Amino acid sequence: MEISSSYFSKYKDNIIDAQRRLVSIPGLGPDNNGKGEYAKSRELIKILKELGINNISEYNCPDNRVPDKVRPNIIAKYPGNNSSKTLWILSHIDVVPAGELSLWKSDPFELKVESDRIIGRGVEDNHIGIIMSLFGLKYLIDNKITPSCNIGLAFVSDEETGSKYGLDYLLNNADLFRTNDLVWVPDSGSPEGTDIEIAEKSILWLKFTVKGKQCHASRPSLGVNAMKAGAELIVRLNSLYNEFPKKDELYTPPNSTFEPTKKEANVQNINTIPGEDVFYFDCRILPDYSLDDVMGFIQNNVDKVVDKYGVFVDISPQQTVIAPKPTPENSEIVDKLKTAIEKVLKTKPRVMGIGAGTVASFFRRKGIPVAVYAKIDEVAHSPNEHITFENMYANSAMVATIMAG
Repeated sequence: MEISSSYFSKYKDNIIDAQRRLVSIPGLGPDNNGKGEYAKSRELIKILKELGINNISEYNCPDNRVPDKVRPNIIAKYPGNNSSKTLWILSHIDVVPAGELSLWKSDPFELKVESDRIIGRGVEDNHIGIIMSLFGLKYLIDNKITPSCNIGLAFVSDEETGSKYGLDYLLNNADLFRTNDLVWVPDSGSPEGTDIEIAEKSILWLKFTVKGKQCHASRPSLGVNAMKAGAELIVRLNSLYNEFPKKDELYTPPNSTFEPTKKEANVQNINTIPGEDVFYFDCRILPDYSLDDVMGFIQNNVDKVVDKYGVFVDISPQQTVIAPKPTPENSEIVDKLKTAIEKVLKTKPRVMGIGAGTVASFFRRKGIPVAVYAKIDEVAHSPNEHITFENMYANSAMVATIMAG
């Protein structure tokens, strides 16, 4: 079945309303200094029911850090002709913080509508997944089409901070997913709408705490400058690129990446030498390499800095994800996505791997074929995050095409 993107313009007001309501409730997890996703999940359930999607279940993961004491995971189901198989579309309801507010042209948690797009935190990451799954299914409901297999829409918490309270909880505590199911995660993509992600790199997030001795900046000999030692360590670790240089053109970028990112504040005044300095590294590593080998190289460089400066360095892993085997390129979900892209966008798709981590890795570890795809502008986590109406309509058409096929 071929379904035109233009059909979904009839839902424009409904899409704007849904996005506006979702944007207004941030859904920030406690690791991002938020109150969790519960209030947002209540609004999502209202939207589901308004669209005629009523078979809804909740799988709440306990978390005493949030006011409601749970992190919600919502499952909506729609019956198909083949009840032994389910097409799942999984989106996440949490978002990242707004970041530097001065870089936004509008309130990040108040939807702004422009002629060709909407702006607000979460509209792309990952409300686009929510919208396309809702309105793709809405097409089937309105046109009285019975899908070839069951449809499952999953809306999970905690994707932005590890998925312990989201998909990981569902996979280990709910009997939902089967190895013969089709799983689509609309949480990555490209502006051209050609890229189907079937593989991810390993992830290694590290916290480095360098401890020296604080003293007056005019008498450096009386202390040990933790910041200076940390700065040299950061420069030394740039040699990770030379030590692990392999490239694989399946991935974008094709090489492993090793980047210093977050830096915590140390002393509050200029004329004090810091006795402690804390920084972080984000490493995305091709599956060819062992994380033990990477850590061994890092430790070797740490030892050299310790010997040179007389500091103590603690390395604390913040996230460690060993890349699972890629989804086979000839799997059914990949084939269906290729066909939908060709029908709706009239363009040739390609399979690829990414450096970023998505929840797809959890499915791959369970042996469930999964593909990650959406047509987006790649502005996730950015100020003035936006999504065009064209892309919302196109993604919804591809969902409907696969659901009805």
